[in-house]
Amino acid sequence: MHGFPAELCGSVVSPRAVAEQGLEHQIGYSFRDAQLLRRALTHRSHGQPHNERLEFLGDSAVNCAVALELYQRFPELGEGELSRLRANLVNQSSLHAIASGLKLGLMLRLGEGEVRSGGAYRPSILADSLEAIAGAVLLDGGFPAVQAMVRRLFSEALAAIDPSVSAKDAKTQLQELLQGRGLALPVYSLIATRGQSHAQTFHVQCLVESLGISTEGSGASRRAAEQEAALRACRVLVSP
Repeated sequence: MHGFPAELCGSVVSPRAVAEQGLEHQIGYSFRDAQLLRRALTHRSHGQPHNERLEFLGDSAVNCAVALELYQRFPELGEGELSRLRANLVNQSSLHAIASGLKLGLMLRLGEGEVRSGGAYRPSILADSLEAIAGAVLLDGGFPAVQAMVRRLFSEALAAIDPSVSAKDAKTQLQELLQGRGLALPVYSLIATRGQSHAQTFHVQCLVESLGISTEGSGASRRAAEQEAALRACRVLVSP
């Protein structure tokens, strides 16, 4: 029986490599140095080299990229308003939501203890890993590559910004929109809490009964879930 050609044998790709290529497609960036991405996906519980130094870089890179995007999009806004907008866009809750959408937890390299305790779903670990990926992109492709990744991953949130109200958090925006119409305030209800105590996800309903609007949100805290539900209600209110 003839064996496989050497060139085919050498082309076998591991499941992890396939997953990493899928991640590259989602973030819109292909690494020249694959080891940088692998390090970004390695938690310190797994051993050295891990992603904490990349996280340090990525934290600043993401904040700078979002700040530049806001600066260019909203020339009429002042420093305080821009700062509040950036804080609403770049925080653990928003980064966790993006990382969850990328299914980042399935690709992380974690120590056995973190695997058993649900570290792949912990908001802080997922948010930090996303920042580490941004740091890896910065080293591999420079700041323009980070900008492109941020535009891609934050596109929905950036598009939803209304500069007349978005400098305020979503719950405040919704309250003011309803008060401006002489309507009652929304009611927030906890629908469910899932996950272990150290990595819970809260699911909340926002009900504007007078308008028949009901939206839901989820987050690593009840407050974060309420903010997401309120943001979705705001979008319904202001949509044409």
